[in-house]
Amino acid sequence: QVQLVESGGGLVQPGGSLRLSCAASGSIFNLYNMDWFRQAPGKERELVASIGRSGSTNYADYVKGRFTISRDNAKNTGYLQMNSLKPEDTAVYYCRTQVQSYDGAIRMYWGQGTQVTVSS
Repeated sequence: QVQLVESGGGLVQPGGSLRLSCAASGSIFNLYNMDWFRQAPGKERELVASIGRSGSTNYADYVKGRFTISRDNAKNTGYLQMNSLKPEDTAVYYCRTQVQSYDGAIRMYWGQGTQVTVSS
């Protein structure tokens, strides 16, 4: 089994910054893509950013230039640096990753979510 533990959410004023972390642990032979999603109240979950194992990245248009996704493969941990935060960035943020376990199986895992609130 694999566990994803997210941290770093909180309350921040508009224009502020937060750094989210997503640490994977357990039976991990290989960790592939790491993604960050968010879900605001009353809205569907949406993809914010993705990073491949080699470091290639993709971002949703509404966070380009403000958010930076990164990862530390040695620590099986992903990060989402969020700068110039806006009230519309308020949401629960989830990480998702694809893991190959030592039994060879490849499975998708989700974190429990961390609340980000941008408000003055």
